[in-house]
Amino acid sequence: MKDLLGLMGKAKEMQAKMQAMQEEIAVMEASGQAGGGLVSVTLTGKFEMKALKIDPSLFKEDEVEILEDLILAAHNDAKAKVEQVMQEKTRELTAGLPMPPGMKLPF
Repeated sequence: MKDLLGLMGKAKEMQAKMQAMQEEIAVMEASGQAGGGLVSVTLTGKFEMKALKIDPSLFKEDEVEILEDLILAAHNDAKAKVEQVMQEKTRELTAGLPMPPGMKLPF
């Protein structure tokens, strides 16, 4: 019974840490760039686009497809950075816990 109470206490502690981590990630921002900085996208930890900057030199009618591709690339770069921070924070939180391979938190 003592082990069960200890396990429940650890689970509650883990839940509190997970919630704090999620709140921290939600307010963070990450910027991604494409085209050598000609296009920049800033995302929140919830993957919401907060800012988009486009160098005026890209506003040419015959280069619309290039601009679209650069926006997508910058968005994906920023998204990858947010995901990397999330993975690092989750790894720190679950350090020492026996987690099955491939299991991701938060569920």
